[in-house]
Amino acid sequence: MIRRDYILRMIEELAEALARIRSLKQGRRWAEAGDELDTEFKKLIGHGAQEVARLSETDLLARLMQGGPTHLVRDKTLMLTTLLTEAGDVAAAEERMEESRECYLKALHLLLDVLARHEAFECPGFVPKVEMLVAALRSAPLPVRSAAMLMQHYERTGEFAKAEDALFAMLDAEPDNHAIVEFGITFYQRLLAQSDATLAAANLPRAEVEEGLKQLQARAEA
Repeated sequence: MIRRDYILRMIEELAEALARIRSLKQGRRWAEAGDELDTEFKKLIGHGAQEVARLSETDLLARLMQGGPTHLVRDKTLMLTTLLTEAGDVAAAEERMEESRECYLKALHLLLDVLARHEAFECPGFVPKVEMLVAALRSAPLPVRSAAMLMQHYERTGEFAKAEDALFAMLDAEPDNHAIVEFGITFYQRLLAQSDATLAAANLPRAEVEEGLKQLQARAEA
C-alpha cells in the first residue's frame, strides 16, 4: 500500500506539471516551459534538461536507481521518458535541433527498454507512444542501434511489416555489415514458424518472408 500510494503521488504530481508545461507550450511560452521542465528533471534525477540531454541512458538509469527503491525504477523511467519528450518539443520549438533529437532518441530508447523488460503491463496514459517518438525522429534516419531496438519491439508486438521496415533501414545504413544480414536472416527464419494467417494479419505474407530470407541468404553468401 505504501508503495502504491508513493507511486500514485508521483504520478499525480507529474500530471499536474505536464498540464502546466503543455499549457505553456500552447501559449508558445517556451522559456517558461523550459523552466518547468528543469524543475521536474531536477526532482526526478537531480539535473536540468540540458544536462540530462548530455547524459547517456546508462547514466540516467543509474541516477534513477540512486533516487529511491529499485522497484520504482520502471515507473520513474516512464516519467523520465515523458519529460524527455516534452523537452524535445521545447528544444525543437526553439530551433535547438540537435538537443531536441537527443531528447527524443533517449526517450525512445528508454521506452523500448522498459517495454522489452516488462511486457505484461499497460503504460500510463501520460507516457508517449512509440509511434509518436518515431514520428518526431523522421527528419533523419535512425541510428542502427535505435532501428534494431525498434525492430525487436515490432516483432514482439506482432507488427512484422514494421519490423521488416526497421531491418531495411539498418541494411540501408550499413549495407556491408554482415552482423545485420545475419540478424535479418534469423528474423525471417523466426517468422516462418508463424501461421499464414498471423503473417497476413501483420501485413507480411509468407511469400514476402520467403523472398526476404532468400535475398539475405544470397547477400550472406556473397
